[in-house]
Amino acid sequence: MTTQAPTEFQLLVVLTAMGLPLVSFFVLFFCLRKHTASSLSVSLFCSAIPLVCAYYLLISLWDSKAPILFETIWMRGGEASVSFGFLLDPISLLMLCIVATISFLVQVYSLGYMAGDPGITRYYSFLSIFAWSMISMVVAPGLMQLYVFWELVGLSSYLLIGFWHHKFSASQAGKKAFVMTRLGDLGFFLGIVILLLNFGDLSILNLNHEALHKLPPSLVTTCAVLIFCGVIGKSAQFPLLTWLPDAMEGPTPVSALLHSATMVAAGVYLTGRLFPFFQGSPEALAVVLLIGALTMILSSTMAMVARDIKQVWAYSTVSQLGYMLMGLGAGSYFSGIFHLTTHAAFKALLFLCSGVFIHHFETNDFFQISRRGGRSLKIPMIAITVAGCGLAGIFPFAGFFSKEAVLGALVHLPNKTWIIAGLAGAFMTAYYTFRLLFVLWLPRTGSDTSSEHGHHASGHASHAEAGYWAMAVPLLILAAATAILGFTGGPLESFLVSHGAHAAPAHAEWLVWASIVLVVSGVGLAWFEFGRKAARQEGFLSRLPFLENLFMNRWYIDHFYRKFVDYAIYGGFSRAFTLNDRRVIDGAVDGLSKAIRGSGWLMSFSQSGKLQYNLFFLALGIALLGLFFLFV
Repeated sequence: MTTQAPTEFQLLVVLTAMGLPLVSFFVLFFCLRKHTASSLSVSLFCSAIPLVCAYYLLISLWDSKAPILFETIWMRGGEASVSFGFLLDPISLLMLCIVATISFLVQVYSLGYMAGDPGITRYYSFLSIFAWSMISMVVAPGLMQLYVFWELVGLSSYLLIGFWHHKFSASQAGKKAFVMTRLGDLGFFLGIVILLLNFGDLSILNLNHEALHKLPPSLVTTCAVLIFCGVIGKSAQFPLLTWLPDAMEGPTPVSALLHSATMVAAGVYLTGRLFPFFQGSPEALAVVLLIGALTMILSSTMAMVARDIKQVWAYSTVSQLGYMLMGLGAGSYFSGIFHLTTHAAFKALLFLCSGVFIHHFETNDFFQISRRGGRSLKIPMIAITVAGCGLAGIFPFAGFFSKEAVLGALVHLPNKTWIIAGLAGAFMTAYYTFRLLFVLWLPRTGSDTSSEHGHHASGHASHAEAGYWAMAVPLLILAAATAILGFTGGPLESFLVSHGAHAAPAHAEWLVWASIVLVVSGVGLAWFEFGRKAARQEGFLSRLPFLENLFMNRWYIDHFYRKFVDYAIYGGFSRAFTLNDRRVIDGAVDGLSKAIRGSGWLMSFSQSGKLQYNLFFLALGIALLGLFFLFV
């Protein structure tokens, strides 16, 4: 594929965007730990400049006819080589802007949310290393560089989820996220190794345009599925989906940054990044489609019964990531990437709005937030409503357009199961979203255990209003983005198609009306159960205790993992290894020591300490030796 080299100024801009967050991390972590004001200034500056750089690159390269590629050989062995550098094409430029925007807004928001926290400098240093890892991963020109920063993103996630490590639940959530994402990354790494051994080149452009002609189809399928294992882990897809709701133990801005808008979207980005390679294997795309659909359905049912406001949005994130993968699995590059873009705005907004409520009322239970006067916070209430409309796919908000693009891709598949699943997901999304919104907007009188603060997620009890606008301004910006991003679909499609992506297929008119009817039905059911005056604010699942328990226990996926670990790992492998260690390894060492000790005891009888006996045995030995040489 034809590429062009960057100009000196473009090279400087990219290196600045990649390097400043790393500089911020070192300065904050090693130099400014005790100087809070200076550390915040440095972090915000090193976050704002990459934001400017990202939008400069997007605007200046919008009409570029070929990708900008800069790479140097990092490692070489035989015919195989690994490069390091950066690649600027439509998907990397778009994702770079998303990462830089959300990272900067979260840092501004955190000025208010984390005010008074004793570890705020450490917190901002972790935000900086995440931004560096994510930006460097997005612009990577090869899979090895991408994998290195992919793992650093996982490390950043672990540090931020477990930021309040004094809380046992937070430290456990961090470990769970780290272990489960590593399971998926093992498959990703094996896929990279197989590609390196059989293709000899990990350049993304070469993999997308040359590997399909040089590798047998079976090998392409194997590598694509193995790489997708990394996507399953990072984007919390079935069966590794339960770590993401638990990751909400971290600070709420972290939930917005890592686990809704950027980090978990890295898996979808990787699938889009290698989309031509995946297209070379219909079987691999079928796996992507199946996993995405299954995850979307399962996580939507979990969101329908959750009471924790952050967990509702976490399940929703998993569901929407499944939607994106369904679009890509259906062969529609544009629909998956478009939904990733719109989702970044309204899902970050949902989490940041939730953070204001949690910070103010010190509870994650949205029923209690409502009873304590949640709707008195005007800006967060309006913003969360806008974001909820985007998530539910209400016209004219962004989610409506991107969701319709995904459904439009599914409807053209021969198997109509996929479009039925997509429409069911649209209904459930509207239901669980407005279930929460109606509860917040329309509180019901009742016993309010105001003395109970529920799950204290903010980590501190500061209620200072000085930081309110630091939190409010990012909400207003993201609300505006949610309102207008949907109308950028046309230019965005032209931008992607002009660089080799296939145009989206024609949309079926009946599908739009079917989707609207289902969304309205979901909103109507939520209104009937949670909005109207006579509503008891109990869902229909409360009358189906078996299903409610099934959904509340996450389809018992975690229970399965617990039993598997207890019986297979601890009861099987660990016990076998322990017995081997004690009886074989320790037994061999103990047996050898006993044999040496016994032989020493026997030999001790030959040494009495009396000279005449020593001379006797010496003479006997010489005689026996003489007889041996005499007769042999």
